[in-house]
Amino acid sequence: MISKRRLIVGAGALICVAGARPAGAALPPISQAQHEKFMRLAIEQAKRNPAIPSGSVIVKPDTGEVMARGVNNSAENPVMHGEMVCLLDYIRLNGNKGWGDKVIYTTGEPCSMCMSALVYADIGGVVFGSSLGGIGDRGIDNIAISAKAVVDAAPFYKGLLLGGVLANETDALFQACKKN
Repeated sequence: MISKRRLIVGAGALICVAGARPAGAALPPISQAQHEKFMRLAIEQAKRNPAIPSGSVIVKPDTGEVMARGVNNSAENPVMHGEMVCLLDYIRLNGNKGWGDKVIYTTGEPCSMCMSALVYADIGGVVFGSSLGGIGDRGIDNIAISAKAVVDAAPFYKGLLLGGVLANETDALFQACKKN
């Protein structure tokens, strides 16, 4: 069942978050093919941790340059979700600056902690594969506060929020992790 916040578009089952705000002028137009290319890079990261396949990359979409990578490491530290590891990698490599023209691609919808960090960083866009609901349906615990709810609570944030990119592939990763 699709909530009022989601709209299925096209055969690829792309889920657009209704009311998603377009990024400020810093982000160039990004095609569906580019979103899928970058999501596949996040999927590569996720495969490094089959127990919790939360992988992320931060990309500068106009050049395709990967600026940072991350995979869930919550076994070592409970806040080290894939997005948080990726954010820290970005800061290590680039400093805490220049977020507005970057997009993070992540295999699962960011939890409220991760999405809040992304909003405070003022990243230009957040693109995810599997929804929190879909991940939860696979028996993986998460706090049921959507990325959109975090964005809606932050009227100062104007970044892109897009979900469902390659969800069939990311859903399969999360389904397989329960078997490990």
